[in-house]
Amino acid sequence: MATQTVKKMKNVVAWFEVPAIDIKRAKKFYQNIFDIEMDDIELDNFKMSMFPAEDGGVGGALCQHEEYKPSHEGTLVYFNSNPDLQTVVDKIEEEGGKVLQPKTKITDEYGYMAIFEDTEGNRIGLHSDN
Repeated sequence: MATQTVKKMKNVVAWFEVPAIDIKRAKKFYQNIFDIEMDDIELDNFKMSMFPAEDGGVGGALCQHEEYKPSHEGTLVYFNSNPDLQTVVDKIEEEGGKVLQPKTKITDEYGYMAIFEDTEGNRIGLHSDN
């Protein structure tokens, strides 16, 4: 029997885009729940607000364009919320979002997760080790 080598990727996700109907509202929501600053880019009728990422880290943006539709269906992106996602969960409803699944332990090895709805109607996950 032949041995198969499994290739591992540094990060499975290389880039993500979260649809926004009102990018200013969405930017305010995400900046406040994560305590971050986001930079804006506008190209013709396409608006983006960039999530900060370290060099070599996974990047992403909020995107407002007629072809981007917020949804509860489809891909579910999980944001890194270390050291403890509960600090993010505690801000979601006061910033206009909705907690869909509170902090839940996955396993000792895989940590914790939660799911929320943002101000635009997207379903987003959170993950942390604690």
